[in-house]
Order: sequence, then structure tokens, then C-alpha cells
Amino acid sequence: METIRNRFITVFVLWSICTSVVGNSHENISLQLQSLTKSLFQNYDPTIRPFYTNGGPVVDKVQIFILSIDSVSEANMDYKMSMFFRQTWNDSRLMYTAIDDKGYIEMDTRHLSSLWIPDLYIRNEKVANFHHVTVPNSLIYIYPDGTVYLSRRITGTFSCFMKLHTYPLDEQICRLEVESYGHSADFLYVKWHDIPVKRVEGLVSPQFEIGEVTSYTCDEVYNDILYSCVGFNIKLSRNYGYYLIQVYIPTSLIVMLSWVSFWLNIDAVPARISLGLLTVLTMTTMSSSARSELPRVSYIKAIDVWMAICLLFVFAALIQFAHVNVLARVERRRRETIVEFKKTDENGSKNGEFNTKERAGPSAEAREKARTADRVARVAFPLTFLVFNLAYWPAYVMWDNK
Repeated sequence: METIRNRFITVFVLWSICTSVVGNSHENISLQLQSLTKSLFQNYDPTIRPFYTNGGPVVDKVQIFILSIDSVSEANMDYKMSMFFRQTWNDSRLMYTAIDDKGYIEMDTRHLSSLWIPDLYIRNEKVANFHHVTVPNSLIYIYPDGTVYLSRRITGTFSCFMKLHTYPLDEQICRLEVESYGHSADFLYVKWHDIPVKRVEGLVSPQFEIGEVTSYTCDEVYNDILYSCVGFNIKLSRNYGYYLIQVYIPTSLIVMLSWVSFWLNIDAVPARISLGLLTVLTMTTMSSSARSELPRVSYIKAIDVWMAICLLFVFAALIQFAHVNVLARVERRRRETIVEFKKTDENGSKNGEFNTKERAGPSAEAREKARTADRVARVAFPLTFLVFNLAYWPAYVMWDNK
């Protein structure tokens, strides 16, 4: 019993010593970190760029991590995107001796105001903001050799010039360009990271399939001074299933509905006129609705061609009925029965005359011509619409929108 108690005391003493050592170690590291942070910014001037004395440019490596592409607006020619905007550059004034095995120190976001940061801006940005919920969404690492890693979360709306010739069967190339605002390329050189653009796995958009991303440089000269710039293009292929369901199939059915008049009797004038007017007005309404969210561009779009042809078909069906009706009336054979009752006297003078005229309806010949026109329309209209579809879909699906 005595031996067990002695062993327990020994283990307790050793545990207390280890806990004390570990606690002291963490406390020492914390004190060293506080001292290091204070010494780093003691004589640091954030208004002066690194390498100012030797005149070398600061190389800022940029990487974009796409979180989401929320919406694309054809009317405003822009798209909305959330991303992590990552920058890496070297500032020799921030060199230090490592105090732990991490290889870097994590800085609080409140030190951003004490740090020199490259003055980059997004050239095609319309509206953008940094996130501050629940705290500023920023991250700062400083490495022993003075390398600074800065990551911030940004959501913005960016301009995207679109070519809508094949809308809604189109593909768009949207860009994002990052450039230094106040430092020329001699003092700040912007370049892409080894992996320029990353994105979350399974990134999708309700309207588009997100395709390949290609990076490029876009250096620009302003007032004979070169400014460094990098950018990337992202390919967006429109999902046109929505338009098939909401536009193409309904308008096709309306066109087919207008063909019903070809099977109605030529004497059913109210029915055929009502059907023709109804389909024309419906097509006009749908055409206006389909174009309401599009910009007023000067060229013809694929949706314009479709709507115009569909409207032409339903209007032609109405005109066809007018032709049939006129054909039946103009070609009717008029029969006139004149009954004369004459009374003459011995000298041959007329004492009285009585005439009646009876006009018959369309003759059998006239009705047959009208029916023939309907029979021809029953075949010609669907066949012509089929030929139009066989030309329309391959032409616009295979259209090179570059």
C-alpha cells in the first residue's frame, strides 16, 4: 500500500512539472509574439513602399479564389461574383527570426492600417465591397523573410461586354482585370500566382455552365507611363433549358394552334377570325415579354428571329383565311332569275313590268377552290415551319460568337 501511494505521488509531481513547463513555454511564445509584433511596426512607415531606397519594383503575386457567380445581367451587361482576393509580396522591413515551428505569424486584421499594401483595383468593377460580418474577413501572414500574404473576401458587380447575336443559345466570355492605380510598373509589378485562378469544387450558376478560365496580362499605358495589369477570362455557356420550356415550346404550340383554322369549315367565319386574332395577339405579347429583359442593341438576336418567324406564321394563317373567304365570294356564280310579267295592248305599248333578282351562294366550284386552298395550307405551313427549324437550330447552336 505504501508503494502504491509513493508511485502516485511521483506521477502527480511529474505531471505538475510538465504542465508548468508547457504553460511557461506557451506564455513565453505569447510574450515573444507581442514583443515581435511591436518591434516590427516600431519604426515602420506604411506610407513608403518596400525597396524604396534601391528603386526595385515590388512584385505582387495575385490569386483569385472564386466562391460563387450569383447572377449575370444581360440588360446591364455585368455579373456578380464573390471571391477571395489573395496577394503576396515581399517587404524586407518585416524580416524577423522565427519563434516557433509554424514558419509564419498570424497578424490581427487591425494591423492592416499599419501595413503598406499594394494599391490594386479591379478595372472593370462597378460596385464592390469587403465583408465585415461578423469581423472584417481578412487574413494576414508574415513570414520570416519579410513575405506578406494577404487574403480578403470581396463581393462585387463587374462589367461584362456581351455579344447577344445568338441569345439565348449563346456563350459569353466575362473578364476581371486587376491593375495598380497609383504605382507605375517601375515601382509595382503585378503578376499572376503560379495558379492564377481557383474556384470552389462544383461551382455552378443558375443561368450558365461555368467553363474554362484563362489568364493574361493587360499592361496599359497612361500618359506615357506603363502600369502593370493582370486579368482572366471565364467562359459562361448559357443553360437554355429554361427558354425551351418558357419560350420555344409555347410559341411553337401557338403556331400549331393557328393551323387549326385550316380544318374548320369555310363558312365558320367567326371561329376562324377569332382563332387567328387570338394567336396573333398572344404571339405579340410573348414577343414583347421575351425581349423586356434585354438591352436595346442594334443587331438581330436569335430570339428576335424566332419570335418574328412565329409571328409571321400566325399572321400568315390569318391572311390565308381572308384569301379563302375572298376566293369563295369572288368566284361564286351569280344566278339571276328575272321574271317579267308584261301586259301589252294592241298597239304594243307596255302597261306594266315586274322584275325579281335572286343571288345564289357560292357555287360548288368556288367552294372546291376554297377547300383546296385549305388542304394545301395544311401541308405547306407545317412543312415550312419544319424547314425553318432545321435551319434555325444548327445555325445558332453552332454559331461562333467570337
